Amino acid sequence: MTMPIGLFGVMPSELLIILLIIMVLFGGKKLPDLARSLGRSLGEFKKGKEEGEQLASEKVKEVIDEIKKEEPVKIEGPKAEGPKPGA
Repeated sequence: MTMPIGLFGVMPSELLIILLIIMVLFGGKKLPDLARSLGRSLGEFKKGKEEGEQLASEKVKEVIDEIKKEEPVKIEGPKAEGPKPGA
């Protein structure tokens, strides 16, 4: 199996066409604002992802600590029988 060349499986020529379409749709004056908002959105997404990972990690540690504090249940095995009389 071969890996696609390019970013997210998009070839450089396809990426160029996509960028040209974006340029026509939004115009040259709005592109910096669009890029700025995209950058902010990605930053907020990354920050939220890191906070979620940290929260999940803390919860896992809490559960592990609770499990370690619990006293283990003692399970008795079968009792050994002594020698039978008359044997």
